Amino acid sequence: MAHTEASLDALRDAGDELADATVATLFERGEVGQFNTLMRYVSTVGAPLPDGLPDAAREYLKVTGAPPAWVDWGEMERARLFFIDNNVHISTALSFASMPACYVVPHVAKLLSATHSLKYPAKRMAETGQFTVHLMQPDAFEAGSRFVPAAQKVRLLHASIRHHLRREDRWDTAALGVPICQEDMIGGQMFFSLLVLDSLHRLGVHMTEEGAHAYFYAWRVVGAMLGVDQDAVPKTLEDARRFLDLYMLRHMGPSEEGAHLTRQLIDLYEEVVPGTFFDPIVSALIRYLVGDTCADWLDVPKTAWDTVVKAAPHLLGVLETIEDRSPLGAWALDRLGHLTTVFELSSLTRGRVMHYAIPEHLKKDYGVPDTVPRTRRWDPPAATVTP
Repeated sequence: MAHTEASLDALRDAGDELADATVATLFERGEVGQFNTLMRYVSTVGAPLPDGLPDAAREYLKVTGAPPAWVDWGEMERARLFFIDNNVHISTALSFASMPACYVVPHVAKLLSATHSLKYPAKRMAETGQFTVHLMQPDAFEAGSRFVPAAQKVRLLHASIRHHLRREDRWDTAALGVPICQEDMIGGQMFFSLLVLDSLHRLGVHMTEEGAHAYFYAWRVVGAMLGVDQDAVPKTLEDARRFLDLYMLRHMGPSEEGAHLTRQLIDLYEEVVPGTFFDPIVSALIRYLVGDTCADWLDVPKTAWDTVVKAAPHLLGVLETIEDRSPLGAWALDRLGHLTTVFELSSLTRGRVMHYAIPEHLKKDYGVPDTVPRTRRWDPPAATVTP
């Protein structure tokens, strides 16, 4: 559908009816603690639900325990292969473009500051990275995989945040809309799909049209499993561009919370990067991928590396040439990308499995086959002119 200011206004008043009703029932019956304890044992597809699980939660898990009936599994396999081929680049885009994009939307930055402990900035990045890795496993939707239970828990986590903020009168719904509303959920889906593709293009990464469309499609499946309204979500990259342009023009701007969250992100990754000489590359990558205006809003410091980072497309172009011309080179680069992603995720998680639970309280100080032919290189949809 073609979105307008009026249609996006309507999406600001909508949450997730199923998940919201489930969470409300759990709180009304005092069953949240019991649910969280038992759900630690439900981490893979096909695992039996434990005895004592609240009825509301059992019914929710039953209804949401399978992917949408419309999923094209060939397209999902193409998305997985695209991820394998570009995993380190995708991780870079998620970390240094998608997350800062969230922070440049003031009410989203405010919500993140209100619901995530400022003492543990690695937690959200670790959860996001783990979630994406689970999604792109070959058996993501089969018995023994971790993706579906993770999606079910994240959906309830979002509903619990809506529940707390409204119940505790810590959110101006009249001015800001429902917390984690449909508009913002779709916006987040665009940040993790279209904006990632935009960033890979900006970095000079070779992408075929099939690969780009498949990756976007995979996040459509994710959105459906996280409660995104499928009548409202963009179905094509062109529609996604129109939505994202309109969304950002409506909401983006500077905020104290956005700058603070960005500073945490920079500090976090400077700790991951060995030594101190390369620390400024973190800020330089963010500035390069989100642009100077957004970077200035987020107080991203300018460094001597800003010019160096602009050479990234040329370096990646050389690597892409090696990958295209040499099967051994392609294998080695894919393996290196996998190891880099694993290292980054293990650094963020400290080797732990991240568990998604319903917070009982908000802390007060928070804030297809691999022979798919390559066709012409994918070009991002052009920016749109809003009415």
